[in-house]
Amino acid sequence: MFIKNVMQGFPTITGIRWFNLSVLVITPALSLYGLLYVPILQKTVVCTALYYIYSMLGITAGYHRLWSHRSYNASFPLQVFLILAGASAVQGSCYWWARRHRSHHRHTDTDLDPYNSERGLLWTHIGWIIFKSDLKPGPADISDLGKDPLVQWQHRWYFVILTIFGYLLPMIIPGLLWGDWKGGFFFVGAFRMTACHHCTFCINSIAHYLGTTPYDDKHTPRDHLLSAILTMGEGYHNFHHQFPMDYRNAFRWYQYDPTKWFIGVCHYIGLASHLRVFPSNEIEKGALTMKIKALKDIQDSIEWPVPPQELPVVSWKTFQEESQSRTLLLISGFIHDVSMFLDSHPGGSVLLTRNSGKDMTASFFGGVYAHSHAAHNLLGMMRVGILAGGVEAPAEHAIPPSQRLVIRANTSH
Repeated sequence: MFIKNVMQGFPTITGIRWFNLSVLVITPALSLYGLLYVPILQKTVVCTALYYIYSMLGITAGYHRLWSHRSYNASFPLQVFLILAGASAVQGSCYWWARRHRSHHRHTDTDLDPYNSERGLLWTHIGWIIFKSDLKPGPADISDLGKDPLVQWQHRWYFVILTIFGYLLPMIIPGLLWGDWKGGFFFVGAFRMTACHHCTFCINSIAHYLGTTPYDDKHTPRDHLLSAILTMGEGYHNFHHQFPMDYRNAFRWYQYDPTKWFIGVCHYIGLASHLRVFPSNEIEKGALTMKIKALKDIQDSIEWPVPPQELPVVSWKTFQEESQSRTLLLISGFIHDVSMFLDSHPGGSVLLTRNSGKDMTASFFGGVYAHSHAAHNLLGMMRVGILAGGVEAPAEHAIPPSQRLVIRANTSH
């Protein structure tokens, strides 16, 4: 029952990708064995961390921002550095990876999206990698990748490259330099690779579930600091899906995006150029739109005064007659029933009751007391009618302060 519930959103499974499953099961098993039985040396811990950063940059700065989105230009040495680093993460060739990622952006949250978030957290995190299904990635233009000689070279020799940079080199470095062959294999190799896998997978999984949508809420991508920490800065995913050609994931200077900083440093030393950014005005426009939408939701949840056009127009005679049975005040041409407010009036109930049936406009606007915006807003909720021919105050008095910046939906098409 548990497995059935977890896999509820999965498409029809037609098989298992045994190579992928083997890597994703054996690698963490080796990591666990190493943690339990292999001595942990400080130098090997540092090497693991550095090699992890190297592998992750191959994915984030290389596979993702360079080859999937062409968000900047990289010199040939930087391209080689990144494409070998990407292979060390053992997540498929750059050609394979970028093809699916472009499809993901073009067909987000649909059946043509390889890691459609509508199918659940488990599917987006790992299910689409280890299970075969009838689903196929939607069409996406990869003609540039097909013509890229370095990408095609890595694609042809991918398994050789991943063996060297994903398994052998992580073991050889600590083995030759300080004799820790086991630590190199279990920590720099297996543990680092496990961390790279699941941190990268978080871009497809929790980055579509955890956080906020500050730029657009049409689709599931979200921004969250935790996602950014786990993914070397890729966690500002709502921004990224709105502005995918931007070399940054974090627009604000204080947001955590080490991949952006790495690309910036490469640009500074001449290894990267043509860093593409989306116009700031349009980014702020998107952010403002979402803030207004949130405010509109709050506005719609609040009770507002009856619109003037829906209030009855009352003669002076009727106003006088009604004021004998309840406390009615005339302010700015509006008739207000303040009967329920008598005990709460800061100036006392007598001040209201003895003036029932009178025009208290001058008194309300400073003759007796210059009332606050809160008082104006509350008074608006007490309107019960409009005096026929009695609107003598300035027109702005008809609109309570809380409604002067009211948000109205544009229903035109």
